[in-house]
Amino acid sequence: MRKKQRRGWGPSEQAEQHYLVRPRALAGGGDIRHVSEYLGASGWRDRSRTGGPLFMESPDRTVRVAYDPYILPGGWTVHGRAEGAGAEWSAHLGRQTPVEIVAGLTDALTRPRSAHAPNVWAPLAEQGWSTGVEGPDHTAASPGGTAWMQFRHGPDGAAMWWTGARDTQGNSWTAHFTPTTPLHLVQAFATELASPDPVMRPRGRVPASARIRTWSVSVTPSQLNTWQQARITAARAAAWARNSPRGTRPRTSTRPYTPAGGTRTRR
Repeated sequence: MRKKQRRGWGPSEQAEQHYLVRPRALAGGGDIRHVSEYLGASGWRDRSRTGGPLFMESPDRTVRVAYDPYILPGGWTVHGRAEGAGAEWSAHLGRQTPVEIVAGLTDALTRPRSAHAPNVWAPLAEQGWSTGVEGPDHTAASPGGTAWMQFRHGPDGAAMWWTGARDTQGNSWTAHFTPTTPLHLVQAFATELASPDPVMRPRGRVPASARIRTWSVSVTPSQLNTWQQARITAARAAAWARNSPRGTRPRTSTRPYTPAGGTRTRR
């Protein structure tokens, strides 16, 4: 006998098993469309070649975002330029950097800069990260010790932001930002890095790690599509508000990808 369908599911939909993963820094890379579709909805041009790596360009052509999994070590590259001396900057993020954390940086590229002075350490301190100073280097570490953010000086004396996550099973990624990277972008990245909210991964895409906690959830394709479309709609609304000479800005915030229903099983 066919199982009775739950209310709100489509006539032919089947629930799919996903997992909520915490800490998010060890959740694995995820679906790069979380980044690219938001940029596209914000007016960015997709310059990718068919079958090639992702390559997107800002409307004013001053910033480029690329993801290339076909080279070693592979991963994300964000490059920006502006008028003035020393204005070029870049960020390089490893392949396993969770897309939700990458989006902290790339989403911020689509928004006006805040009038408040940026503070990279503030969102980390708010989430209980420990801080320390060793010579000229400043470091913050997550409560579980799996992720870090550091302002360090290399062998040549050049300063840069260095961050990443790791566990004892070999799951790891690192990212670094040139010293000319706008601080509000580094702060936006740090905010998503330190967020205590779990992220969702489909079955088979959760890294094997003793340092993560997971909750099994059953969701339908239409639910997943609704959450994805909410994020895209928010990007389009924000882009419209920026480009509209008049009118009230619509609400652009979205709810996290956390199902309201379904059975959760902690692992």
